Amino acid sequence: MNHALQAELDHALTAAVEEMRLAVDQLADALQDERTALETADVDGLNRAGASKHALMVRLEQLDSERVQLSRSAPEATRALAPVWQQVLQSLRACQQLNQRNGTLVGIRLQQVRKALAVLTGNELEASVYGRAGDLRTSLRSQSLAEA
Repeated sequence: MNHALQAELDHALTAAVEEMRLAVDQLADALQDERTALETADVDGLNRAGASKHALMVRLEQLDSERVQLSRSAPEATRALAPVWQQVLQSLRACQQLNQRNGTLVGIRLQQVRKALAVLTGNELEASVYGRAGDLRTSLRSQSLAEA
């Protein structure tokens, strides 16, 4: 492979990894926005954060595919970018923790809503069980509270 082509591949790999680093930073921001929206019950903010999170995950998947492909043709650049790549991976792990933290908050809010519905419908909070397919089953039945 000639030197100019190799330099172009190295540059493309460097650009892909840098774009990934920036996208991961944006993902962390989106996860923080999601957390704020969850804490303040901001539905519009939650929708925006969710859409942003989804778009960034799609972008990260595309960039990672590009990075893997370029890494095969640019082994020296891959070695040179190893510290940056480790930072990207560390940031992704932090994002995973943020996402899990947000998921825990969603679970807590869901349980609160279920308790409120149980009170409103007059049903006691029944234990949830898993069905054969592994799905969670609860029996929250609607009940009239009053008639006019």
